[in-house]
Amino acid sequence: MRKRIEMEALEKRILSPYAALSQNTKGRAIEEEKCQVRTEYQRDRDRIIHSKSFRRLKHKTQVFIAPVGDHYRTRLTHTLEVAQISRTLARALRLNEDLVEAIALGHDLGHTPFGHTGENILNKLHPKGFCHSKQSLRVVDYLEHTSTRKGLNLTYEVRDGILKHTGGAKPETLEGQIVRLADRIAYINHDIDDAIRANIIRLDDLPKDCIKYLGENHGERINSMILDVIKNSSNSDRISMSEEVNYYTNKLRNFMFERVYLNKEAKGEEDKAKYVIEQLYNYYLTNFDKLPKEHIQLYEDYESKEDIITDYIAGMTDRYAINQFNELFVPKSWRKY
Repeated sequence: MRKRIEMEALEKRILSPYAALSQNTKGRAIEEEKCQVRTEYQRDRDRIIHSKSFRRLKHKTQVFIAPVGDHYRTRLTHTLEVAQISRTLARALRLNEDLVEAIALGHDLGHTPFGHTGENILNKLHPKGFCHSKQSLRVVDYLEHTSTRKGLNLTYEVRDGILKHTGGAKPETLEGQIVRLADRIAYINHDIDDAIRANIIRLDDLPKDCIKYLGENHGERINSMILDVIKNSSNSDRISMSEEVNYYTNKLRNFMFERVYLNKEAKGEEDKAKYVIEQLYNYYLTNFDKLPKEHIQLYEDYESKEDIITDYIAGMTDRYAINQFNELFVPKSWRKY
């Protein structure tokens, strides 16, 4: 079987000189025998897709907490849209599609229940603070496990892209930079779509100059942004938008913060979500032995209670957090058996 070797040779022949070749990876923390069929980045993608953390994304909030309706985005569908945009960009720029896909699929594994609301309250509760990008790396490095391996033992480049998909530090690979930009393109546009569906905003409310420049509908705006990134990043050692498209993209993002992300109607349940997480956190601080044994068994002696509790709560889906709250704090009807 020489399939992996053939694909590595193909990458070297057809990809851009700026691409991260799988055969040149900086490797894994724990060295492993290479797969006969898959490249190293393909292998990382598969490990992420088969992880429990990835499956839980389907029941985690994107913007609207536990929305009623089948068509609202969840953290999982957001992740898939980021992966799709990332692969489109990578293919057009002759960069490594497998690497961008692995980073995109893993970038939000550390997100909390109730979206950024959950992240913000855990950041206040935990003495060390909380950041979902750092938690995503902790998930793939430590929390995901099998009977034979603790952590997914991903390659350096995938881990770097996951950690730096947001925040101040720039990813070391162009593939990581693609995911960072694709994440923004995806959430700005699909959050507009969901906010219109939820009657929080109307299409006519969007800034007129943004619509004129980027496009009248969801698909046109995404296409404008993607084409602009390709035009401005071809044969370059950086991934970027033009000044004009970046300006209108940021203007749309600011509009979404003002009208949706910080909107009292859209975030009407936010205080309740914060309360749920705060009560769960404080409960397990004083009742540490009530945590599931299989969760506690993941840790070495040097892990703090706060770390272990935060990992447990951050891994919850929206509905699991609500069910745990109800189980612990809501009285049940008494029955005589």
